[in-house]
Amino acid sequence: MSGSLASAASAEPNLTPMLDMVFQLITFFMLVTNFKAASLDLSLQLPVVGSARSVDTDGVDLLILNIDKGGKLNIYGIPRDIPSYIKGEAKASFESAKRDNPKFDKKDDLPTTIVVRADKQTPFSLLNVVIKTCQDNGFRKFALKAMNAE
Repeated sequence: MSGSLASAASAEPNLTPMLDMVFQLITFFMLVTNFKAASLDLSLQLPVVGSARSVDTDGVDLLILNIDKGGKLNIYGIPRDIPSYIKGEAKASFESAKRDNPKFDKKDDLPTTIVVRADKQTPFSLLNVVIKTCQDNGFRKFALKAMNAE
């Protein structure tokens, strides 16, 4: 009996698994926050509007499109071909919607909301090309991003 008391008194918890889990969680959250920030092109000068509101992001699929003043699409800082990129994203959105709802049909509007972040010097004709391409591929929900005047 005295042998079991002495071994119980000198027992120490093994902290290695707990520390491993903490480091994995820290790494996971660092990666998640960096992906969201990287999708925004901070070099764009957004138009200023007095009644600008933030985009509702709760439970909504978002596709952020950064349009520079030349009408070029930049995703994660890389210029992309507008029709092929939007077509690929439409296919991914359709597959995701089909997985969530097996009755989802190609005629239905895609559930993804397009957030257009266009430079304030972008001509409307170039911005209209992006919006028209999105509509031709099944996207119907749009949000135009602007800076609040305050």
